Amino acid sequence: MNQVRTIGDILVATGRLSQDDAARIVERQRADKVQFGDAALALKVLTKDDIDFALSKQFDYAYLSDQDDTVSHELVAAYKPFSRVGENLRAVRSQLMLRWFNTDPAHKVIAIVSPGSGEGRSFIAANLAIVFAQQGERTLLIDADLRAKPARAQNALFKLGKSAGLSGILANRAGLEVAQLVPGLPGLAVLPAGATPPNPQELLGRSAFGDLLRIASQQFDVIIIDTPAGTEFADAEVTAARAGAALLVARKNKSLVPQANQLARRLQDSGVALVGSVLNDA
Repeated sequence: MNQVRTIGDILVATGRLSQDDAARIVERQRADKVQFGDAALALKVLTKDDIDFALSKQFDYAYLSDQDDTVSHELVAAYKPFSRVGENLRAVRSQLMLRWFNTDPAHKVIAIVSPGSGEGRSFIAANLAIVFAQQGERTLLIDADLRAKPARAQNALFKLGKSAGLSGILANRAGLEVAQLVPGLPGLAVLPAGATPPNPQELLGRSAFGDLLRIASQQFDVIIIDTPAGTEFADAEVTAARAGAALLVARKNKSLVPQANQLARRLQDSGVALVGSVLNDA
């Protein structure tokens, strides 16, 4: 039987706390009859971030330290899961579980859509994938925005190496093995867009995309798909139709209500389940 490590053990082992300071904290803890973390904060030996880090290790809740540059710091859920943004992302995750993923065993895929560019669609998709993985779900993030500039693609956010990606799979040049695991975030894999093709919409419309999603559904619990702007290209509708469900993202003071409504109607007319919407106020 594995012995449960204490907060002090974890922090000493990771170099965040010295043995002498750990002893001081335990002494204060016994004297004041308080939790280890409260005693450490009272002595100003540790910060709340240190305590949160140790608790995450105790409860297998993976996130990255500020000094870790494994992925972009835009991925708030990976670095500051206990922030307001992190809490909001978990609230969205809970609603998606209630409204889609838990309603039918076959419901494993959802597309993240928005009417225009610069509305935070990729940000929401990436961070949602992280919070699902943090919950213990085997999660795959697919970048189906085959038109995105490399600097804004999921490949850049997760700092992934070159890969045939989704476009390579749809062109029958690769398989799902090109999806890349994210270091430090167990349970999360990312399938980047790959090389920019001359025919994105035609590739996404191929039966190979449906085949890919069926294979992925056997290996993952949750599959989240990033898409290009819905009012600029039909790619988002094609992708959402393959997924069967969509989450609509709009940005405060940027998204136009008529465009958002139009996209929502088009998706529903195509038989896509519009599971909900998110107002990005960042």
